[in-house]
Amino acid sequence: MTQRSESATLEVRRRVATLTLGGRPGNRIHPGLIDDLGRVLDRLEDAPDAEVLVVRGAGGVFTEGIDFADFAGGNPDVHGFHRWERVVTRVERLPMATVAAVDGPAMGGGFQLVLACDLRVGTARSTFALPEVKQGFLPGMATFRLAKWVGLGVARRWVLTGEVVGASELAERGVLDRVVPDGALEDGVAWAVAALGPVNRVALQLARRLLDESFAVSLEDGVGHLLACQARAIAQEPFLRTLRKAKGSP
Repeated sequence: MTQRSESATLEVRRRVATLTLGGRPGNRIHPGLIDDLGRVLDRLEDAPDAEVLVVRGAGGVFTEGIDFADFAGGNPDVHGFHRWERVVTRVERLPMATVAAVDGPAMGGGFQLVLACDLRVGTARSTFALPEVKQGFLPGMATFRLAKWVGLGVARRWVLTGEVVGASELAERGVLDRVVPDGALEDGVAWAVAALGPVNRVALQLARRLLDESFAVSLEDGVGHLLACQARAIAQEPFLRTLRKAKGSP
């Protein structure tokens, strides 16, 4: 199954869906792209035929960030930024595993999208930056997510200076899960897809929720949340199948 639009292409083959950003030079983010991504996410949220989503960019670029041409001659408001944040959050909460496959620059909103995925692979030539503060606005909810990955000090430096960070440093910081040689992005994608499978959707979503809450709740509350989630998980078919297998039953 292939779904094409001006700015995004979704292709589903067996259990893997691939979302490719494109359209404008540098795969820049603009209102049309946000609309296209919304339609893709509508499809993915109800897709029983896909377990893993791979997000990538066309033409050796993930995305160079926002296209300021869309603000020319107008009075900017926050609505467009809100729409983008909703798209990123929907990616983060998809009922399937997600992989960011980065080749080339992932700037601004592109870096935000990378942070929202479950696993992240990149080529050696990939670069990442949040230049928004230097440009007079804010890097969205990267201000919320980034510090959880790299610590407050490093996140503050990257956000306030707009520093361009290479793939090797992101791997050292634990943001990129694997760096592959230039031209070998498919190898990284194959590794990530294999590492994530088989995907148990309920357990995946519950584990994400608990991991995010680990920064915000007490140990006592965390235990309560865990047990509630565990009760739901063990009632699902994947765990029951595990029990049958352990007993030697079909």
